[in-house]
Amino acid sequence: MTDKKIDWQPLLNEGRRKKESQIAAGAKPKRSRAETRTEIERDFDRILFSTPVRRLADKTQVFPLDKNDSVRTRLTHSHEVSNLARSIGSALAFNFHTAASVKNSKRNLPALLALAGLAHDLGNPPFGHQGEGAIQSWFKDNQVTVLASLQDEQYRQDFLRFEGNAQGFRLLTRLQLINDDFGLDLTHAALTALMKYPTPSHQVDKKHVAKKKHGFFASEQHVVNYVHMKTGLALGVRHPLAYVMEACDDIAYVVLDAEDAVKKGLASFSDLMAFLKNAGANDPLVGKVIKDSAKKHAEYQDADLKLSPAELNDVSMQRFRVFAIGAMVGAATDAFRKHEADFVAGTVAVPLLEKSAAETLRKTLKSFSFMHAYKHRSVLEVELQGYNVIRGLMDFFWAAIVDREEPTKPDSDRKRPFTKFVYSRISENYRRIFENPSESDQKLPMRYRECILLTDMISGMTDSYAVDLYEELLRLKGAFDPKAYIQNAAK
Repeated sequence: MTDKKIDWQPLLNEGRRKKESQIAAGAKPKRSRAETRTEIERDFDRILFSTPVRRLADKTQVFPLDKNDSVRTRLTHSHEVSNLARSIGSALAFNFHTAASVKNSKRNLPALLALAGLAHDLGNPPFGHQGEGAIQSWFKDNQVTVLASLQDEQYRQDFLRFEGNAQGFRLLTRLQLINDDFGLDLTHAALTALMKYPTPSHQVDKKHVAKKKHGFFASEQHVVNYVHMKTGLALGVRHPLAYVMEACDDIAYVVLDAEDAVKKGLASFSDLMAFLKNAGANDPLVGKVIKDSAKKHAEYQDADLKLSPAELNDVSMQRFRVFAIGAMVGAATDAFRKHEADFVAGTVAVPLLEKSAAETLRKTLKSFSFMHAYKHRSVLEVELQGYNVIRGLMDFFWAAIVDREEPTKPDSDRKRPFTKFVYSRISENYRRIFENPSESDQKLPMRYRECILLTDMISGMTDSYAVDLYEELLRLKGAFDPKAYIQNAAK
């Protein structure tokens, strides 16, 4: 620990935008019934019961559209990240008395980390990072016809660098409730802890962990400015718990993706042990995980157990998972405690695990999954299908969004029966926000609002819904050619 002053008070701010705006307008917010939860615990529950969380059950983690129920989806991954984050939060609050001077910190630290873990992937489009790439490439290929009128560089980069993280922030702050402009109205602490990248799209800096991507769109810039003011943060400066959430995400995916690769038969437990020995056995933490895992594996090989090769792989990977996660969570907790003042000050430019004893294990496991899972033919084949489906859907929906009788009126009739039908398939609450813009949205160019409606719709889809809808639209389109329409509309 350093001797720098650590002030957690503003970082655990339990205020909410909606109530504060009502007070500022002279209204007296209604008192809720007697409440036993803290405000941040209520945030967790609001997220848990929201529709986007349920959609994660049909969104890709690594293996798209996988038929094996034991292989992870975005939902199971998010619950696992949430669990790891809550564990670190509990250790910090109860064992090491982090933020002890702040009221309710023993309850709020675990709850804040748990909700950040649960919500961290809510904005991801179908087919994971391949879906993000498909959206980015569509805007790049169509930037002359679609983005040319957007003169502000941030407006353009919002789409050329489309980010699931930014979509998640928009989802939680704008898209979830239809009767106001506050979304789930999460606390200031929750919104800032959720922001891995508190940076606008035109100021991305790959060399800094908090700036290597963007975490919000221009349409939510006013929300970011407000919650930063309330928590004492600024653009490019992370909430300290965002580092912890990111570490838990990294731990979950490198350990559990390796386990899923073995479950699918793409590699074996012995393959993993050999890979770890070759790449990182000189590292103390890697060596300990290998030793503990190999010992259990030898026990399970006992002839009396009569395990099949598949059962032996499965049970050995379960034990490996326990040892690897335990070692990495402990290392991440120690590193956060050691550098707490720097994390609170927002001066750390690298991920938490990079400053921990678990970094070699993380890198080695990521390399293993890259070799045995991420580049496997079965994964690449379905990713390609998803890439084509998303780009095809974007063609259809873009034509439906802009094919209006009156270009200046979003709610005017579409010119063609087919585009009218496609427009009707856009979620009603997304269309309502587009057609009845808030005061902040009225300041945005119409073209920006059209683009954000397109990404709202695409990002909200599940994998199977996207595939089914694309096939349906292909059947119904008749002679309509969306690509030709997009090109001709710009002339």
